[in-house]
This record gives sequence, C-alpha cells and structure tokens, in this order.
Amino acid sequence: MKVVDIEAMVAKACPGSEIAEVVRRTGGQLSTVFEVRRRAAQPLIVKVYTPEWAWKQAKEVHVYGLLETQLADTVPKVIHVGDSFTILTKLDGVPLSETDPPDWRATYQQLGQLLAAIHRIEQPAYGYLTDEILDPLPDNTQYMRRQFAKKLKEFEDLNGDPALHQGIQQYVETHAALLESSTTPVLCHNDFHEGNVLVDPSTWRVTGFIDVENAIAADPLMDLAKTQSYSIRGNEEKLDGLRDGYGDLPPDWRERTTLYRLYHSLELWDWFASIGTTVHLDSIAGDMAEIVRT
Repeated sequence: MKVVDIEAMVAKACPGSEIAEVVRRTGGQLSTVFEVRRRAAQPLIVKVYTPEWAWKQAKEVHVYGLLETQLADTVPKVIHVGDSFTILTKLDGVPLSETDPPDWRATYQQLGQLLAAIHRIEQPAYGYLTDEILDPLPDNTQYMRRQFAKKLKEFEDLNGDPALHQGIQQYVETHAALLESSTTPVLCHNDFHEGNVLVDPSTWRVTGFIDVENAIAADPLMDLAKTQSYSIRGNEEKLDGLRDGYGDLPPDWRERTTLYRLYHSLELWDWFASIGTTVHLDSIAGDMAEIVRT
C-alpha cells in the first residue's frame, strides 16, 4: 500500500488533515495497519483489509460500536468506514507487555475493571461474533460442547497426541456440569492479554485496549480464563489484582476458568499446528496435560 493511498483515505475521512508521517505498524493475514501522524491533530490508525476479509472489518466496526456504550474513552473510536479500510482514533499508551509496572496487582485491578465493564454488555445468544452472532446457540453447554468437539477434531486431524486427545475428552465429560452455570451470554473480548492492553508508563494508568477481532458472545469467565492463560500464568499477584478489580465471582469460578483454560490452550495448539509453527506445541500440550491430570 503506497503512502499516497493512505493520504487519500485520510483526506476523505478527515478533510483538511495535514499529514506529517505515515508509519506502517503491522501487516498480517487479516489487515495491514498504518499510523497516520498529523500536524496539529491527533494521530489516526488506518486498517486496510483485503476483500476476502471484509467480514472482519464489519466485525471490528460492530464490536467497537458495542463497546462504546460502556467504554467510550478506553477503546478506539471508528472515524470512517470505507471500501476495505477503516479509520480509527489512536489510543495513547504502550502495550502492557512492553513495560514492567512497579505494582502488578494495582495494574491488574484496572484490567479487572475493564473486563467487568465489557461483560455488562449482554448478548442474545452464545456464539462467534461478526456483525451478528453466527450459528447462535441458546445455552452455554451446547456452545462449549460444540467448540470442544470442533477443536478436538482439528487436534486429531493435525496429529495431536491421541492420549492427550482422550484425556481432554474425558475431562470435558467429567466437568461438563460446570457449563450450566452460565445463563447469560455477554460480550467477551476473547484476547484480553498484556499485548492488547495499553498503559501510560508515567502514571501506570491503563489507557485502554485494542484488537477485538476474536470477540465472542459467551460466559464472561471465558475472558478471565484467557487472561490467565496468556498473561497471568500462575502469577498470584496479577490474579488477585484482576479479581479485586472485577468484583464478585461465582463460587465455581476456579473450576470453570480451568475448563476454559483447557479450551483456550487446545484452540491455540490447533492454530499453531495449522500454520506450521511447531516451536510452542510441546509447551501448550504440557499445559493441557497438567490440567487433565488434576
């Protein structure tokens, strides 16, 4: 994508903008992201999608619209939606994953507060979100059983360890009653880890979060479980902070988040195996084996 094309996109959305610099930030399978630095105006983010990923663009716009009702100051605001590109405001801050706060518990209290706010946005059914819920299901048990079955089939097709496959199946069957505890589907970020959370290192205030491309309508504990799996990883200081900020949790939260951590690990193993990235597979399989042994 040429700089002149980005300039034209910004000119269409924000007439009169004087662009100082366009910086390519990422370029992946789904979109290419540019930061547009303007003179005498706040910077913008331009996300450019290839035509086959137009549905991801529609999803991002929809989910940020939902989040704006509860979290207007902590998520990017959609400025303009064009043909295969979206322009958003740029949040202040740097990824939490690139910092080392002096008080992790206080930082994770803020993360817990954000997750609680996200989960106040109820959804009409359980399922994967685009600009609607795809293949919606009325209860959590049906939804999670479908998801586990799908990911276990992928695990088998990708030559995952048969003994671990059987152990996961047995664990899900043994703990399936936990899935009944969730009765109200809510918006879940479903990728709420330190790489997607922004902080101001001068004050250690969490300024917001990004990347809603994995959002689902599900049990809110799915989000807590993913944060545990991807960022907390047994750090009790972080976990205590997350719980402090989030507020009251159901009595079975530990058991449910353990079941969901198993699902997140299975999903991640499948993803890495499907794209040929094998370096992490043994570690993830070890995480799953540890859960199913309990």
